Amino acid sequence: MNDSVTDGSGHRARLRQRLLTLGPEGLLDHELVEYLLALAIPRRDTKPLAKRLLAEFGGLEPLLCAEPESLARAGLGESVVAALKIAEAAALRLLRKRIADQPILSNWQALLDYLQADMAHRPIERVRVLHLNSRNMLIRDEMIAEGSIDQVAIHVREIVRRAIDLHSAALIIVHNHPSGDPQPSREDIRLTREVIDACRPLGIALHDHVVIGAQGNSSMRSLGLI
Repeated sequence: MNDSVTDGSGHRARLRQRLLTLGPEGLLDHELVEYLLALAIPRRDTKPLAKRLLAEFGGLEPLLCAEPESLARAGLGESVVAALKIAEAAALRLLRKRIADQPILSNWQALLDYLQADMAHRPIERVRVLHLNSRNMLIRDEMIAEGSIDQVAIHVREIVRRAIDLHSAALIIVHNHPSGDPQPSREDIRLTREVIDACRPLGIALHDHVVIGAQGNSSMRSLGLI
């Protein structure tokens, strides 16, 4: 049998041409994944695998954001897992670049886009603190805690100590809810107020505490909780 038939090179060439001609919107989600997988698994029809992965993980974004261990449990080899994580890393780097060189507060939607892409589909709760200078430029983005599926230990004194070390003028706290619901819990609200009280005597502002979930995000400042 001809190689162009067995390896699907004609079909892939058509996908490639649509991608190059029409851009990202020229391919459906399963076609994007199919073509990406084809780069890691040559000479194999990757369409069925692409469709299975999208169904199993719940879409393109959660697939790309899945932990390597989860992808391996889905039967993917190391080269395929690496291809998916490269795509995720490139997307996150592009989104992060949009917030790197501008004051955060004047580029808020870009920040939310980045945080949503990076944290919405994480299977465990993670907390990060964005440290800003007096011009509200990002000087450090640090993950400070990682916990179970629904809780994580956060120590206010560690947040304050790190802010002092970095000479931060302001902070933004961000954490995710693996449940998908971005509404702040009572514990989230309590922590936020404790951080505000600890930072106020030092002249450090807490601009916001953002909660990220698969269903969207919540700003405690927008909700009137700060």
